[in-house]
Amino acid sequence: MRGAGPSDRGSHMAAPKQSPEHVALGESVRAIRLRARLSQEALHARAGLHRNYIGAIERGEINPTYRVLLALAGGLDVRVSDLIRLTEERLRRNGHHV
Repeated sequence: MRGAGPSDRGSHMAAPKQSPEHVALGESVRAIRLRARLSQEALHARAGLHRNYIGAIERGEINPTYRVLLALAGGLDVRVSDLIRLTEERLRRNGHHV
């Protein structure tokens, strides 16, 4: 799975536009990555996802599959549930119903 991009991780659907949910997820991934003092390149090495793909997730441009979330969480050394919880907190702070 190393170096895998979206085509290697199963089907995915690109978000038709940057939805609040995708943006919040991307912000959560970026916040955890920066807190861990990881570059996108370092996360690529740990998660097996292409650096550009990670960047697209962080910008809210990608609707990642569960397998991609597992890879991200593993690379960030957090649980998927922690990633989702942080995303939901961001959405609530911005006035979105979760």
